[in-house]
Amino acid sequence: MRFLVFQHVACEHPGIFRRFFAADGIAWDAIELDEGESIPDLDRYDALWVMGGPMDVWDVEECPWLVDEKRAIRRWVRDLQKPFMGLCLGHQLLADALGGTCGPQRPPEIGILDVMATDAAASDPVFSELPKSFKAVQWHSVRVAQPPEDAVVLAKSDTCPCQAMRVGDRAWSMQYHVEIEESTISDWAKIPAYASALERTNGADALPRMAAAAETHMSSFTTGAEKIYRNFVRAIRA
Repeated sequence: MRFLVFQHVACEHPGIFRRFFAADGIAWDAIELDEGESIPDLDRYDALWVMGGPMDVWDVEECPWLVDEKRAIRRWVRDLQKPFMGLCLGHQLLADALGGTCGPQRPPEIGILDVMATDAAASDPVFSELPKSFKAVQWHSVRVAQPPEDAVVLAKSDTCPCQAMRVGDRAWSMQYHVEIEESTISDWAKIPAYASALERTNGADALPRMAAAAETHMSSFTTGAEKIYRNFVRAIRA
C-alpha cells in the first residue's frame, strides 16, 4: 500500500505512525502544502492522512492552498470513497470539506486531558478496542462545532463534544493527537503560535509541566496509537 500525507508544518508529521508504516512496508509521500507543494494524482494512493497545523480551516486568504486541500479531501472521501485519517486540523478540515462547521474552542484545550469514548465507539472498527476513558495530548483553539450530516461521533471531552468521528464507513478523524513521540511536545513548542497559546492557556511554566505529563503517559499513548493504526489497516484491507 501507499499512503498520501498532507502536512501543514514540517514538525507535524505522522510521528510514531512512521514506525508502524516502516514495519509494515507501507510507502508514504508527505506533501508540504504550506511550502507550496502540489497535490499529486489521488488515484495513485490507497489512504490519505491529513495532519495538524497552526492555521485554521477558514484561513484561506493567508493560506490559499487550503481551498485545493478541502477540494481534494471532499473528492477523496465522497467521490473516490477511499480510506481517510485526519488529526487535529485534519479532523477540522474533514468536517469543513464535507458540509460541517468549525468554530472557536472555548476554553482552548491544551495539555494532557481526558477524552471519553461514546457508545458508538464500541461498534466502530477502528475505535472499538480503546478504553472508555483515556488521557490524550490536546493543543487546539478550534473545534468541530457541527459534524457532517452522516458523521458518527466516537469520542468527546467535557468542553469539546466532537473529539473523534467517522464519516461514512472509511473516513476517521480525531481532534486530539495520537501520533505523539518523545520529542513531540518540545518540537511543537518551537512554533510561535503554539508556544503563545500554551503559555496563554496554562501559564509561563506550562511547557515543562506538559512535557513531564506526556512522558508519564507515553506508554499508553504508544499503545493507543498502535491500536488505532492496526484497526485502521485491518478495516481498509477488509
